[in-house]
Amino acid sequence: MQVKALDQRSASDAQPLAGLAAMPMALALVESTTPRELRLRSRQLLGNSLGLAWVECLYLDSSGRWVGRDNSEARFNCDEFSHPYAHAIRTGKPVTLGVGEARTRLDHPGFQAQMASLSGDLRLHVRPLRLQDSSREWLGVLALVTEATTLTNLMECSGFVAFEALLCRLWSRLASSQGERQKSAVLRDSLAKLNDNTRRQGLAAKLASDLLGNSIAMQELRQQVIRAAETNLAVLLQGETGTGKDVVARAIHRFSARAKAPFMAINCAAIPESLLESELFGHSKGAFSGADQAREGLIAQADGGTLFLDEIGDMPLALQAKLLRVLESGRYRPLGSNEERCADLRLIAATHQPLREQIKEQRFRADLYYRLGQFPLSLPSLAARREDIAFLAEHFVADFCAREERSEMGITPAALRQLKERDYPGNVRELKNLIDYACAMTPAGGDIEALLLPSDTAGADSAMPETSGTLNKIHDLRQAVRDYEAQLISQRLLYYGGNRALAAESLGIPKRTLSHKCQLLELDAK
Repeated sequence: MQVKALDQRSASDAQPLAGLAAMPMALALVESTTPRELRLRSRQLLGNSLGLAWVECLYLDSSGRWVGRDNSEARFNCDEFSHPYAHAIRTGKPVTLGVGEARTRLDHPGFQAQMASLSGDLRLHVRPLRLQDSSREWLGVLALVTEATTLTNLMECSGFVAFEALLCRLWSRLASSQGERQKSAVLRDSLAKLNDNTRRQGLAAKLASDLLGNSIAMQELRQQVIRAAETNLAVLLQGETGTGKDVVARAIHRFSARAKAPFMAINCAAIPESLLESELFGHSKGAFSGADQAREGLIAQADGGTLFLDEIGDMPLALQAKLLRVLESGRYRPLGSNEERCADLRLIAATHQPLREQIKEQRFRADLYYRLGQFPLSLPSLAARREDIAFLAEHFVADFCAREERSEMGITPAALRQLKERDYPGNVRELKNLIDYACAMTPAGGDIEALLLPSDTAGADSAMPETSGTLNKIHDLRQAVRDYEAQLISQRLLYYGGNRALAAESLGIPKRTLSHKCQLLELDAK
């Protein structure tokens, strides 16, 4: 009886001790100092304690589009359902299937490489990892491979549930200390915004003051800009010269989660090839002749914000390769420096050139083109939205009057009709310049007449007014000739920046004659 009592007491004393057996495992997780270290320790602990055939803990990047592995450059696109990680992330539910079945159904090369050495009789279980609180913060996925019986027992084990909860809490806390929590918030906000159509429409309406026009093409463009702003994807703007690619780039930044961070822009065609690399990547002191001190490049200055590369089609091939590395890894190296740096930026690129043709001619890298085109945007030409011309013209007139402190002026129906019938190879920029010129030529208190609009002919003769629409209104020949001569001289002086010598030469008269006509026609007083 005494021995039996001692055995019972020993058994009862062992029960609370058994509950403490998991404490070393918990302590090992708590002692992790970075999310990466935490993921590695969780893999080791699960593999060693449970005897799993294979275990992996993958992280979700800040854009929400990629799942990555520590100690590896392999990444898995969450939009590609050729691997089970995408299913777990998109559905928010665990995925279980046989290893042999996974090899047959799923053809992702990276995933197949992970499964290659595993027995087809084993079971694969992928669990999405999210913080179980009000924030529901996304973290990554946990993947296990083991026998079916072991997996069943594991899913019913309260200790495993506690392990997963502790892993997620520690991960979130460590990520917050390293600034990764902010990236997760960007992701969370981005996912929430995807279904918020009402809010998008309100933001698109705010864009109407920047991206002018009421045509269907412009309404769709504004909606696309808002959608682009809600993501962290690289944006490629394509469109003809003068369609407003720089305006669209700034709008995407202004409505994005990076709005309070810097917006840096550079025109790749305007910078000599020898200087473009330094402008982008910066340089260390003594990197080249004249580099008296170290200088940060635009990539460093855009850290946390947006970098806009206009006319990227003119970027040299060597720089294209370096830019691709920045986009893929977030790492770069300034000129003359042995130290790599990191940059967290959103890239917007623009071009009017046919990049696909340049790829065929081996003047543009195909891999960079596809990386830039994560969110492609095509800007409509003015010819594709002629219904906006009248609205744009009136806006540009009002803008000119405010800028030049002129009294209000309008546009005659004949002038508007002529504007709508023109070709605009320079698109909106050309229309604005044309309106500015017509406003400058319109006398105070008057409205813009068709006579004052330059013709489509290039060169100095483009300042010649079209008179065919006004012939029937002439009742005083001498006055008509005088008015025409005054307008012609005024236009030539405007074209040559007030240089009377050049204006006289272009009209085939001596400078003294031109000066005399300016006095007679009272042009000096204007």
